[in-house]
Amino acid sequence: MDVLEENGSADLEADYSVIMHPMSHFSQRPFSERAATWLQQSGLHPLLARLYAARGLESPDVLSLDLKQLLSPADLKNCLSTASLLADILERKEPMLIVADYDCDGATACAVGLRGLRMLGGTDTPIQFLVPNRFTMGYGLTPEVVELAAQQTPKPKYLITVDNGIASEAGVDRARELGIEVIVTDHHLPGDHLPKATAIVNPNQPGCTFLSKALAGVGVMFYLLVALRAELRQRGQFTAETQPKIENLLDLVALGTVADVAQLDRNNRILVSNGLKRIRSGVSQPGIQALFQVAMRDPRKANTFDLGFAIGPRLNAAGRLADMSLGIRLLLTDNTDEALALAQELDRINRERRVIETGMQEAALAHLAEDRLEGTLSERTSICLWNPEWHQGVVGIVASRLKERFNRPAIVFAPADGSTGEELRGSGRSLTGFHLRDALDLVSKREPGLILKFGGHAMAAGLTIRKSDFEKFDLCFQQVASELLTDELLQRRHIHDGALELSEFTSEIGDLLAEEIWGQGFPQPVFYGEFEVTQQSLMKEKHLRLMLRPIGSGPLASKSFSAVWFNRTQSLPAQAKLAYRLVTDRYQGQARIQLMIEAHDDSQKAYIGQLNNPLIIRGWKPNN
Repeated sequence: MDVLEENGSADLEADYSVIMHPMSHFSQRPFSERAATWLQQSGLHPLLARLYAARGLESPDVLSLDLKQLLSPADLKNCLSTASLLADILERKEPMLIVADYDCDGATACAVGLRGLRMLGGTDTPIQFLVPNRFTMGYGLTPEVVELAAQQTPKPKYLITVDNGIASEAGVDRARELGIEVIVTDHHLPGDHLPKATAIVNPNQPGCTFLSKALAGVGVMFYLLVALRAELRQRGQFTAETQPKIENLLDLVALGTVADVAQLDRNNRILVSNGLKRIRSGVSQPGIQALFQVAMRDPRKANTFDLGFAIGPRLNAAGRLADMSLGIRLLLTDNTDEALALAQELDRINRERRVIETGMQEAALAHLAEDRLEGTLSERTSICLWNPEWHQGVVGIVASRLKERFNRPAIVFAPADGSTGEELRGSGRSLTGFHLRDALDLVSKREPGLILKFGGHAMAAGLTIRKSDFEKFDLCFQQVASELLTDELLQRRHIHDGALELSEFTSEIGDLLAEEIWGQGFPQPVFYGEFEVTQQSLMKEKHLRLMLRPIGSGPLASKSFSAVWFNRTQSLPAQAKLAYRLVTDRYQGQARIQLMIEAHDDSQKAYIGQLNNPLIIRGWKPNN
């Protein structure tokens, strides 16, 4: 599943000021002073000690992100037995085909699988990959995908799914009919029944005691390769000294994990940290290096923000508008010239995606405003929209934008390709505390046949419905959302890490923060303070550029700092309480502090179109 992508779309708040927003709630993230002191005494910087304590780290023992601290593959259900099966397949040189998903996690998992199997002795074994067309074949290992896989030359004896397959009962059954065995590697939640696969490796399957349920699809594949290497070592194929360095694939694991917005528990933070080390040291895959180049990001300063908001979106663009095999080819090539050419094509597709996304978001907000003017709005706790002109590959991003803007679960639909115009394919994004897949499951149980198929997890899901059932689905989903969402969940809450000392407004602190592993479940620090707004102007007609002077005493009290608020066009008052991220900006060799504004705390007035949420919205469908 995708994440919010860099800088968002053009801001539309001035045109849609009829949609009113209530106040947001700002609060500081609590932390244990005792834990912060203990962490600081272990040698951690005082600011990091406070931030880590606020994120639940209470002992210096958990600070290490060394690979030796990874959870054991032995605890991942079926991982060792599946590794033994793969070792047998490699010895027999039986043809394999990896069936990938069409997002960044699926692409990196496919590349890790192919590269890893070849590193572990598969150079003489036929190993291919196939990524389904999301617009014509749908999600996962469908019977249609199996039919296509069976036509490959040589015909595969085994299909290995990556980042999909746990819900593919029909596809696995069809493969068995064709004499093909299936190995499922996935991380999504299973349905009521598991597919009858030869093997299933998924930390979220019933009976799996693996402590990290947050492994991304690429993480599951990496774990399987680690277990395979151990199995081959036991069989005498190599020693601990001569074994292939599977850890060289961790740059791919880091990218897929962050781009899929996987929860950054300690195990995932270890994987991401070591992957970023490879990128920063200049030894990452040529495809990742090329993506950093076209994104104009410095890989020596690579961080999780780069992976999630610059590199991941460019790779995802292939699956949204074209064919993700383009992205997988980029991750598999060792030719730097080819990698750069492929990365440039992905960058072009991503720019096209932005244009499409902006138009779709404008249409969505325009109809919300139109309904408001017509007096047809009623209080809702969810958003459901569709439009016959919308692009199926971009609905997930637009759902993300609407969810962020309105703080409501949002599902956006577009006509499904190949359905003769009778089906809609949707993508939804949710709020923390509202499990989207479970909500769709409840709708499906209450109204059998209303949802043709669906899948996903807590924060993101995909589904297919009939166009004629849109209004019925909208009402049913709204009813479920009304039952499950509390007032507290619907209130937009800005959680921050308190104030920075004036002495901490330095490029060194910016660099210190950038080097850490932040992300889902281990949030990037957002600070809070009061500033005098000394200058403000618009940048590219859609971003607010500011000069801010901290209000306080001390040597820096009279110094102003540059700040940017992306996708905001409204001006701020002369004094403002702001939530912000602190970053180090480098220009012509000079390092300077820049504040990235996240929200404005105004107890008197709610501003339109910023990060506040509306109480009143309504689903919309076009007049045909």
